[in-house]
This record gives sequence, C-alpha cells and structure tokens, in this order.
Amino acid sequence: MKKSENRVHILEGYKIALDNIDEVVKIIRGAETDQEARETLMNRFGLTQIQADSILELKLRRLTGLERSKIEEELANLLVLIDKLRAILADEKLVLNIIKEELQEIKDKYGDDRRTTIDMTAIDYIEDESLIPEEDIIITITNKNYIKRITTDTYKTQNRGGVGIKGMSTNDEDFVEQIINLSTHDYLLFFTDKGRVYRLKGYEIPEFSRQSKGLPIVNLIQIEKDDKISAVVKIEKENTYKYLMFGTKSGVIKRTLISDFDNIRRGGKIAITLRENDELNSVKKSTGEDQILMCTSGGRMVRFDENEVRIMGRSASGVRGISLANDYCVGTEVTSGNMEVLVVTENGYGKKTPVDDYRQTRRGSKGVKTLNIGEKNGNIVGFKSVEDSKDLMIITNSGIVIRLDINNISQMGRVTKGVKLINLKDNAKVASISVINKSPDEGKEEYLDKENLETE
Repeated sequence: MKKSENRVHILEGYKIALDNIDEVVKIIRGAETDQEARETLMNRFGLTQIQADSILELKLRRLTGLERSKIEEELANLLVLIDKLRAILADEKLVLNIIKEELQEIKDKYGDDRRTTIDMTAIDYIEDESLIPEEDIIITITNKNYIKRITTDTYKTQNRGGVGIKGMSTNDEDFVEQIINLSTHDYLLFFTDKGRVYRLKGYEIPEFSRQSKGLPIVNLIQIEKDDKISAVVKIEKENTYKYLMFGTKSGVIKRTLISDFDNIRRGGKIAITLRENDELNSVKKSTGEDQILMCTSGGRMVRFDENEVRIMGRSASGVRGISLANDYCVGTEVTSGNMEVLVVTENGYGKKTPVDDYRQTRRGSKGVKTLNIGEKNGNIVGFKSVEDSKDLMIITNSGIVIRLDINNISQMGRVTKGVKLINLKDNAKVASISVINKSPDEGKEEYLDKENLETE
C-alpha cells in the first residue's frame, strides 16, 4: 500500500503538469538551473520536491494524448487498489481468506504424493539432545547473577602463591562467585539464597568467552528480583546419589530425596522454608551413608553422621546442624573418612587436614577448632571436602580467578594458620572457592611470587 501511495503521489504531480503543460515548459526553459526550475514549479503549483523532480525527469513522449490517458488510467487503478488494501489491513477475516487462497494454490500446484521413502527401521526417533555433542564445560555465576558457559581448558593450572589470571571483565560491584564443571547433558539445579530451586541442562546455558560477563540468569530462569544463586548442583544422567543436604548461614541442615526435584517448571519450586534472616548457602548430594561437615567463619567445625538428620519434605525447614557463637556457617559438606578438609580464609590462606582429624560429634554441637584465626589470615570464607585428584578455584571480590592443584596445597594440623595460596592486591579479599576436575597438564602457566609464600 505504501508503494502504491508513493506512486499515486507522483502521478498526481504528472497530472498537474499535463493540465498546465505550456506554463510548465516555459518555466523549465526559462530556468538557468535544475534547482531554480524545481523551486519555481513547487511555488507555482504547490508541488512537493518529489513531484517536482519527477516532472523534471519526465520524457517528452509522455506529453502525448495517449500517454496522458495511460497516466490517468494508472492513477484511477491505483486509487481502487489502495482502497482494497486498506480494507484488507483493517479486517482479519480478509487476511485469513487470502492466506487460505494462496495455500490452496500452493497445494494445487505442488501437492503431489511424496516420492522419497523415509525408512525408520534403523532409528525409531531422534531427540534434539542427540544432536548436541556431549562435552565437559564450566559454568560460572557472578555475584550479580550473570551466568555463562565456557570450555574446561579456559583456565590453566598454576603454582601455589600465584596472582591468578583475569577471569572476566568486572567492576567493583560484581565478581565471579560460583564455578561448577559438568557435561552438556547433565542437569543443573539452581538454588537461591531465599530457598527456591530451578532446573536447566548444561547445553541450555549460552557459551561466552573467558573475559565476558555472561548473560543475566533471569533470561534463563524466572528467578525473583532480589534473589541470588547460592548453590548449583549437577545431576548426572547416571545418578547414584539419593539425597540433597541443605545447609544455611544460621547453621540449619535438612535432608531431602533428590527425586523430589524431578519435575521443576521454569518458575521454580520451594526447596527449603527458611527462618527469618536466614540464607541457604550450601546444597550437596549424599548417598545415605556419608558424614556431614559444617564450618563457621570463626574457625570451628562439626562432624556427624548424615542419618542424624531425618528425611524431610521439599518445603520443610530443617533442624539445627551446628551451634554458632557470634559468627555464621560458611558452608556444609558431605564427606567420607578417607578425604581431606580444605579451608580458605579471606586473606588468601588455606590448608588441608584429614577428615579423621575431626572427631565425630553430635548434630547441633559447637564442633572442634579447625583453624587458628588471626589478623594475618582472617576469617574463613569457604571450605571443601576434597581429594588430591581435583583442582581448587579461588575467586576474589575484584574478579581474579586462580586455579591450583590441590595436591600442591600443604597438609597441616587442625590448629595451624595455613599457607598463603594467593597473593591479594589492592586490599582484595577472597570471595569464594570452588573445587573442579583436573585439566590436562599441558600448557601450565606459572605466576609465582616466592617472597610472599609463607607457612605457619
């Protein structure tokens, strides 16, 4: 319709010119330039610039009587067409009738019988997921809930005491807080600090470069505005775990069947009902025969059997896991006796201690000392139950990421201060830690500052 209206505009200009042909010719012949002729025509006959330019480009043969009739006939036909097009655009029934007529024409022209045979004897069906390659990936989540997928070889292993490499472009208000490795075909359960859970598959998370911030997670799941992701759990295709263990900042613990989280819509579900001023900060898988560790920022650790926590429903609140003393619970771990406890402090110190060095107590007790807290090393910000076959990721509040071979971290007693793991600059602090699978040894990079390596 727009094209027709533009053409009508030009034809109306032609019609004015033909009605005043002698004067138009006189104006054109008397003008010294095209611009002068154009402006005179516009002023004399009230033409637009488009109409005046079209008249100036008009060929002499179109001034004959026959050509005049063609112009008038085209103008009349276009006016009828415009009325018809306006009616179509204003009436959905007319639009649908046109679609039906055009589809019928296509059917009549091309609707012959299929000439290619599709044989489904070898493969009964192909799922979309079958077309997606299965590969190891790393998911990172920032403090401001930005998420991205990267390949596992993005970060290369470094020596203890390194200063790290820039993990992403950040500002003072955001930093990488969660790192987890999985397969593209594994499920991810996202738990928020407010106690809700959401589910995605690895390949559903977009891939970005190492320096990229990623995508706001609200674009993938319907997370509440003020919520943040506090834990991410992968559920593998061949899952051997039975339960999820929930730990909160106030030292509460809860055990729930993994099967309770099989059907989760995009809008999420309640995973735990939190008490006032409490936050969910840990979610771990368990087999039913594991030990539970809970650690406080003030340096105390409790160890107890998971069966001391009865199985509860998805919306239950949980029970007391560890008693606090003017501090908070930094996390909850599921472990066995042959593993080690790795603790990391806000000033970049850390150490490993065998799990069996922590005597088993009862759920809800104060626990035992796990680290000598001082001004140099600072409070505990994270701890993990680990094996030497893993790598440790340390993330600072300025966005620096360092990857360490856990085998290179010193094993020390419960009441030591630890060894410096990362050299912090510009008053930076350790924000969080994560344990991931080892990467191939090739291409290791060294960022070693020997002057700042201390053991106490």
